[in-house]
Amino acid sequence: MNPELEPFIPLVPVVDLVDPVADRKNYAERAATVPAPDTTGMEVEDRTVPAESPVPVRIYRPYGAQGAVVWLHGGSWVMGDLDTEHPWAARLAAATGVVVISVGYRLAPEHPFPAAFDDAYAVLAWTAEHAAELGIDPERIAVGGHSAGATLAAGVALRARDEQGPRIRFQLLNQPGLDDRWESWSTGLAESLGGGHEHMATAWRHYVGSAPATPYAAPARAADLSGLPPAYIATAEFCPYRDVDITYALRLLQAGVPVDLQQWAGTFHGSQAILSAEVSQRQIAELGGALRRALAE
Repeated sequence: MNPELEPFIPLVPVVDLVDPVADRKNYAERAATVPAPDTTGMEVEDRTVPAESPVPVRIYRPYGAQGAVVWLHGGSWVMGDLDTEHPWAARLAAATGVVVISVGYRLAPEHPFPAAFDDAYAVLAWTAEHAAELGIDPERIAVGGHSAGATLAAGVALRARDEQGPRIRFQLLNQPGLDDRWESWSTGLAESLGGGHEHMATAWRHYVGSAPATPYAAPARAADLSGLPPAYIATAEFCPYRDVDITYALRLLQAGVPVDLQQWAGTFHGSQAILSAEVSQRQIAELGGALRRALAE
């Protein structure tokens, strides 16, 4: 474990997801302790994307931005919203100069798959259709997210390819949960930290039920990964999804998809939230740099 992160291990909350309402409340309270973001130099606007179920979004528009990312928050598909993601979405916009469209997708278990997935895809389609209104280049649209949000982003990329949907230039996948199958998950410290495998199994049950997930829900189940957008995939050494993320990156490469794979030694799932750690600062800078480079002219 990175020595800067090790003292925080006892403080990592164990979230069992048995009571999603209480877990959401606790998640929001923890998010509220994050320092308020500096939104100088950008416009921040709340909108609603029309869809079968209207989707709230928060748009962060740095002055002069031309590219955009449809950004999907983490929280095991059960927790999180536009407010809990506000510090991270604003930080990403400031670091990249890219329009960040943060998505308030519906949460499980009240709204199981494909609700969140459909919400994410609806926002992607809306972004492409309204590129001129948003002041962005329709050829410079990315999808991205952290953890469960990164899973959604990877699934959206698959659907856009399969349905000849909006062109996605890049997928930014930070510690995605790409597989619902226990045998693909990493063991050791990753098996228990923050709830580990038990947390993951409950999250998947809330999200997809007891049946095996489809490839759109668990992209590692997709047989064909060719024709997908270039990807940046970041993994943490002590993340339960480390091994499946690395395998997915290799499969993308084998399918002819350009991939930048970054394995962060000594870190754990979500540890980049510990902003005082130098490794966290590097992780955040790398995510921003990858997106900035991908959407540059």
